[in-house]
Amino acid sequence: MRLGLVTPIVTRHPDNDASWTEDAGPAEIAEIARAADRLGFHHLTCSEHVAIPAGVTRVRGARYYDPLATFGFLAAQTSRIKFVTHVLVLGYHHPLAIAKRYGTLDRIAGGRLVLGVGVGTLEEEFRLLGARFAGRGPVYEDAVRALRESFGQREPRYEGAYFRFEGFVVDPCGVQARIPIWLGGRSPRSLRRALVQGDGWDPFGLDVERLGALLGRARDWPEWRQRRTPFDLVLPLDRQLDVTRADERRTFLDLVARYRALGATVLNLRFRHTSLAHYLEQLEIVAREAT
Repeated sequence: MRLGLVTPIVTRHPDNDASWTEDAGPAEIAEIARAADRLGFHHLTCSEHVAIPAGVTRVRGARYYDPLATFGFLAAQTSRIKFVTHVLVLGYHHPLAIAKRYGTLDRIAGGRLVLGVGVGTLEEEFRLLGARFAGRGPVYEDAVRALRESFGQREPRYEGAYFRFEGFVVDPCGVQARIPIWLGGRSPRSLRRALVQGDGWDPFGLDVERLGALLGRARDWPEWRQRRTPFDLVLPLDRQLDVTRADERRTFLDLVARYRALGATVLNLRFRHTSLAHYLEQLEIVAREAT
């Protein structure tokens, strides 16, 4: 099981943020990235929102670094760690725009990109960007198919229900002809979509008990039984712990074992931290004791 990091600072969410990150920025993000790269963590994340309605920032948070710019900066600071968009809202983009922009990033990073994608839930942001909110599910599914066919292709071709293109050149394109695509969400439907269309499922907001119940049912689904290629279960640790404390470190290691028993292939980690030094100390402990 690989361990990835839900990167602090780049997103400040009321449920899981630390006060010191308010004034932190690129220098601290780069230090975290270099440490995670050196210690062998699997990935860093960055989420996407263009603009959050002021009235919902208390629920969703207000800070969201742009993943394309952030990962381009961090690619120059690291050599091994992967970069996961956690997640791109496909309804905000044409698939070829993602194939070009993130294909360029994949080339700059030497093939270290994982595309996490989602259907999106913030209707006000869809309206702001002139994107279609109602009926977005079928458009999203077609966009995933179009992205699969076009990423890493210099002359992509696709014909689907909502997207059609041929006769165009995308240069540069990604270096991964089979870019890993993880589908986000928290519903049974999102897991079914991931099993059919993706390389992994990257859920949010589900604790270990609910994940266990859902995955137990899902293993009887035809989509699961008919799957013949590798599939990542990218599960989020359902609580924040301070692993510098011996009691919480034991709880953390017990939780890691529970997620491994559920079939997790990747674990997304957050910690409870009070400073950059405190966060980096926890990375050292986890790398030493949980990998």
